[in-house]
Amino acid sequence: MENYDIAVMGGGPGGYVAAIRAVQLGLKVVVIERAELGGICLNWGCIPTKALLRSAEVYHLMDRAGEFGLSADQPAFDIAKVVERSRKVAGQLNAGVTFLLKKNKVPVIDGFARLAGPGVLSIEKDGVPARELRAKNIILATGARARELPGLEADGERVWSYRHAMTPKTMPKSLLVVGSGAIGVEFASFYRTLGAEVTVVEVLGRVLPVEDAEISALARKAFEAQGMKILTNAQVKKLERRKNNVAATIEQNGKSEKITVERVILAVGITGNVEGLGLEEAGVKIEKGHVVTDEWGHTGVAGLYAIGDLAGPPWLAHKASHEGIAAVEKIAGLADAHPLDTGNIPGCTYCQPQIASVGLTEAAAKEQGFKVKVGRFPYIGNGKAIALGETEGLVKTVFDAASGALLGAHMIGAEVTELIQGYAVARSLETTEAELMRTIFPHPTLSETMHESVLDAFGRAVHI
Repeated sequence: MENYDIAVMGGGPGGYVAAIRAVQLGLKVVVIERAELGGICLNWGCIPTKALLRSAEVYHLMDRAGEFGLSADQPAFDIAKVVERSRKVAGQLNAGVTFLLKKNKVPVIDGFARLAGPGVLSIEKDGVPARELRAKNIILATGARARELPGLEADGERVWSYRHAMTPKTMPKSLLVVGSGAIGVEFASFYRTLGAEVTVVEVLGRVLPVEDAEISALARKAFEAQGMKILTNAQVKKLERRKNNVAATIEQNGKSEKITVERVILAVGITGNVEGLGLEEAGVKIEKGHVVTDEWGHTGVAGLYAIGDLAGPPWLAHKASHEGIAAVEKIAGLADAHPLDTGNIPGCTYCQPQIASVGLTEAAAKEQGFKVKVGRFPYIGNGKAIALGETEGLVKTVFDAASGALLGAHMIGAEVTELIQGYAVARSLETTEAELMRTIFPHPTLSETMHESVLDAFGRAVHI
């Protein structure tokens, strides 16, 4: 039986990064992957959706060409070619992960692994037992899949999961998006930009409910200005699948209405891939479809770790990667190993306009007992935003009034998914308001909005 220091079950952004870090630390490691290296993120999530959204963004700019003194008469798109480009991008990244693992001499086993005893994995290929191996430590990185609701299951024809929504055969004229988290809003933005009539249904009281309430309200205003119909405090109670469309019964505030759309996209969260892995037999605790771990990813079972989407929210690729590194460094016994600080994980939504955040919302900071100072700066006050023709946006910062610590940052506007990293670095370095105010931001850049927001929190903003 082959023996390893670490066996990684899953080759997604958590698994393959963990494996490479293990090699760097001199450990003998193997990756077992049943589908595509790179996982959902590179193949069916983060990357291909951004490729789709980029196509929509370019199309949107073509439609605005006249504002910039340019001419792009009758802009059009070919949905098949848009999808084709997205799949090529995913394929390129998949090949990149394959190369990285080969470069680092990480063996990859094609198959499905399950726990077969302490430190033992049994591997099947196409349902047929193929081999067994032994590892001192096992890292579960099997990811997650779209959650479904009874009666609202995806069928790939009229009712879509995110996978179906990424590869449409034809462009729908109308669609209903169930759920207004990052996945739902991104697809709503993509299809609306390309001309579809879009209705978004959210069971909670506002869209993007994990974001700061002020940013959420601005996002809703922007989406409605684009022509989206937003229904909050609402539930889809029934889907009647017809030959050419779907009749959806929606209940909102005690009242029921029926709308007819060509397609429905389900975006109601995800659930971990925990089935068939032998977790229960091994004594692993599972709650709400996810493996329970400590701050190092340890499951409480000797030598067994879980990372990424399998280990629960936030369901982000960069969170998975850092969890993988933390687990491996803990296993290796590094003196400076440290667990992941979930409060410093930035979140990004690539809709139009973009949304990004890190740390506590204003409401959460107050709930935790902080006396806060809040700064705001609008994009309309920024020279680069005006030059870009992207004046819709706001940067909001939340500070502890007593210590000056940056508690959170929340942004909506052009390229905020790139800008947010500045605040993420600031939080990791435990930067105070004084240090941020003294920092020199280049001009003209969108990043100046970040500086002005900090200044505004302490009554020192210059350009508003």
